[in-house]
Amino acid sequence: MIADAAHELGLEGLTLRAVADHLNVSISALYHYVDGSEDLMRAAAERSARAVPLPTFHGQTWAQWLLDWGHYNHAVFTTQPGLLGQYLEGAIGLDSVLPNLDIILGVLVDEGFTISQANDAYRLVSASALGLVIAEKREQDMATDAAGADAIRQLLKATPTSQLRNIRRLFKERRSERGSSFEQVLELVLRGIAVTYDLPWQPVVHHGRAGA
Repeated sequence: MIADAAHELGLEGLTLRAVADHLNVSISALYHYVDGSEDLMRAAAERSARAVPLPTFHGQTWAQWLLDWGHYNHAVFTTQPGLLGQYLEGAIGLDSVLPNLDIILGVLVDEGFTISQANDAYRLVSASALGLVIAEKREQDMATDAAGADAIRQLLKATPTSQLRNIRRLFKERRSERGSSFEQVLELVLRGIAVTYDLPWQPVVHHGRAGA
């Protein structure tokens, strides 16, 4: 109940007082079950991570398998703001992470990876997914922050046109069309893995698209 309450409240700015009030109990009552705020955040983080269904292997290609996990990581950290910070601080224990990693690596080894290649490939995909979560959050903040966009325009205006040429091109394109999507970037990563390890490539299906 404590973990569920923390998940419902959200991890950003979560406090023992907020959880106690949500459950209509005293803070001292919570201490019968959690050791303090760090223990609370750990329980909340693990509960939030479990809220997104884990990918299951049903014979998909290695690329689709890694893509499914990339989407999972993306979903976990976008559906619960604040979880990424807790993850980086170690709130999600190894006992929750290692069993999933063992399954991931096993499938990749069966698909032709060495164990080291499998680990490197998953690390790259998961790191890309987490990096894209951060980039998307920053872009969303900038898109809703008129002052931020105006500051970029003012800086470009004050800088000689012979400088920051690529930034000017990027800023112009981003105003007229959206940048590469999460799916496009992750597929680029997967194609790089295929080339690096000389693995067969088959088209992948992104979540949310027809047939997914």
